[in-house]
Amino acid sequence: QVQLLESGGGLVQPGGSLRLSCAASGSIANINTMGWYRQAPGKQREWVASIFSGGTTYYAGSVKGRFTISRDNVKNTVYLQMNSLTPEDTAVYYCRTILPAGSWGQGTQVTVSS
Repeated sequence: QVQLLESGGGLVQPGGSLRLSCAASGSIANINTMGWYRQAPGKQREWVASIFSGGTTYYAGSVKGRFTISRDNVKNTVYLQMNSLTPEDTAVYYCRTILPAGSWGQGTQVTVSS
């Protein structure tokens, strides 16, 4: 299994954008499904987006139209472009190999506040 390291989080004002990166320790070319999750203070961890090896993507209703997940199998990195951010997007964001299932990383903090 590859190990994943999230980065790119930070403080942004409502309406702003961030691009998160998930760097893998090894090849992700044969990882069928990669995903992003998030966990806000006092809430359960929730699924945000998934991308299949062929490029098909799926999004949670709360982020659809605002977030874009992508993967670069050459750079062994998964990205999450986050636009039109709101305070409700504040959370620690994690990436994970969904199929096959993988372990959780440390995540990266995203704070949306004015």
